[in-house]
Amino acid sequence: MTDMTVVNISAIQAVALASVTYYFGVWVRRRVNILERFSIPTPVVGGMLVAFVLSALEGFGICAFKFDTSLQTLLMLAFFTTIGLVASLKVVFEGGKLLVGFLIAVTILCLLQNLMGMGLADWLGLDFHYGLLAGSVSMMGGLGTAAAFGPYFEQTYHIVGGTAAAITAATFGMVIALIIGAPFSQWLIRRYKVQTPKAVGRPEPELKIPEDIDTAVVDDTSPTYTPELLKAGTIVAVCMAFGTILSMFMGQFITLPAYIGSMIVAAIVRNIGDFSGKYTVEGKGLNTIAEMSLVLFVTMAINGLKLHELVHLAVPLMIILAAQTVLMLAFAWGVFFMLFGKTYDAVMLCAGGIGFSMGATANGLANMQAIAEKYGSSPKAWLIVSLVGAFLIDLINALMITWMATW
Repeated sequence: MTDMTVVNISAIQAVALASVTYYFGVWVRRRVNILERFSIPTPVVGGMLVAFVLSALEGFGICAFKFDTSLQTLLMLAFFTTIGLVASLKVVFEGGKLLVGFLIAVTILCLLQNLMGMGLADWLGLDFHYGLLAGSVSMMGGLGTAAAFGPYFEQTYHIVGGTAAAITAATFGMVIALIIGAPFSQWLIRRYKVQTPKAVGRPEPELKIPEDIDTAVVDDTSPTYTPELLKAGTIVAVCMAFGTILSMFMGQFITLPAYIGSMIVAAIVRNIGDFSGKYTVEGKGLNTIAEMSLVLFVTMAINGLKLHELVHLAVPLMIILAAQTVLMLAFAWGVFFMLFGKTYDAVMLCAGGIGFSMGATANGLANMQAIAEKYGSSPKAWLIVSLVGAFLIDLINALMITWMATW
């Protein structure tokens, strides 16, 4: 039997393949309605198809593909640095008690997702790290965190198929969150006879947006945002540079994901700017860097998945994910709804919380939009879910995962 042919994909070729894969996913998504209906991310659509083909070629012994992941790591660092740059304590303070309470509740949910995943993994005879990957790594963290921690767990804790397990779990969570989020919230309204804005005919309340949140969609006064992009790129690069130094220093005492140092430095830079008033770090430039780096690094991670390594994990993974779904419903009912007052705002926090706690902030907002179209909007809940789901919980979740992985 001859040795399998190995095809080496360089870093530049990996980026090019990811770019083509992404637009292939765009093409497929437009033609398959169910993918649009459940908001399956484009990188998953294109990447999973490519990963299936490459895994099949390797599984049948035809050829294997080896990716140079150096630029994937760089893009991952850039994305998580942008997360740190929007982690504003000032925004938390301005959000009031409800935002702080919701953030604390979601943090507790992160812990419970991990404890349940780790416990079930151990009971099923798996390494407990698989439980973490099917816990807040993929549920609360979504695709971005799954694509970052999967390779980290594989390299640090020798978890075979860690990336494939995490990304598969994240995709499952996103689909389930969209299926159960709005119907469960509607059931709460009917079961507890919650008064809704449309039912009582009250006007939409004025929403106080924190001053440092950029709500403009288009800035007609500027023909280009190249200066903003260069400014944001410079800040991200500087944070990454100092972050690598911090990561090297911290690495002498504890094993951490590569991006933790950059994210911490970025959060410090953001809050110094907030409280000193000397500079700002938000805007379209930073958003562009975040979106581009996320799309490319997640697509590259999915392209390199070894899906054939998931065969022995299929049943245990489904058991853990089913338990995570039950936990999410119980927590949404008992904490998001009951603890926060059984109000319409609490219902909307349930809809949004289920969405981003099992996938992505966009899913949470989609759930809330579905409820708002029928019963009326809740600007306060919309703002809280956006702030907590989009960036505040990401920093907390990353630190919690890193800590619990050392148990």
